[in-house]
Amino acid sequence: MGHSAGIEDQHVAFAEELAEAARTILAQETARGLDVEVKPDRSFVTRIDRLIEAKLRQMIAARFPAHGIIGEEEEDHETGASHVWVLDPIDGTAPFIVGIPVYGTLIALAVDGVPRLGVIDVPAVDARWLGAPERATTLNGTKVRCRDCSGLAQAVMTNSNQDYMSAAELPVLNALRRVTANRVYGGACLNYGRLAEGRSDLALDAGQKVFDFAPFRPIIEGAGGVISDWAGRPLTLESDGRILAAGGLRCHDAALAVIAAEAGLDA
Repeated sequence: MGHSAGIEDQHVAFAEELAEAARTILAQETARGLDVEVKPDRSFVTRIDRLIEAKLRQMIAARFPAHGIIGEEEEDHETGASHVWVLDPIDGTAPFIVGIPVYGTLIALAVDGVPRLGVIDVPAVDARWLGAPERATTLNGTKVRCRDCSGLAQAVMTNSNQDYMSAAELPVLNALRRVTANRVYGGACLNYGRLAEGRSDLALDAGQKVFDFAPFRPIIEGAGGVISDWAGRPLTLESDGRILAAGGLRCHDAALAVIAAEAGLDA
């Protein structure tokens, strides 16, 4: 592949190394107990989240010392760098603690503020999606593609957790509930991997931090899908955490129209 949008083969291979390291720690440490804490924002964190992030940061610092790092559990590092890694050691910590197997590690590499390389690794279902410029998104090394749904009336929509949505945002979810064929809730990052392989048609979320969504853009776009914020703008590290992804433009445009029609929402 060579050099494309600031992403090189070495970056792609290294992202897989990071995912492998996270998966190994997750497997080894889960057997030793979780040690759950409740953070000030009432979200959960475990000893394992912190161990994974510390290991990945250490690996990045050793391999690419000039690169920045944004992670969930530690302070941001050199975010003004051209290349910034974005890490969520365990996306879906609450499902992880409860033993619902939708949790995974999220890894992205942004170039000049735009996520260009992404990994969703969900060990419980042995699934690793990888998206990078000028190559098709893969699931465990095999190319995958979104399906292009004919319209919202045929669409299967996912939502990770309606509790992350504000009172102003919930009407959007309810409006899309009314016009889609079916809904599946609670899938965390797994929702976006399944969308990339053509298993669902639409994913709607809000209240997401940058480490919750950074890998989704390269993975969805590399599978032929469309992903944006709720105003239709492409996702960057500055995006507001309102996410809309679809298998194709028809569904995406139709869903954007529903969002725009909901009064009281600041786009």
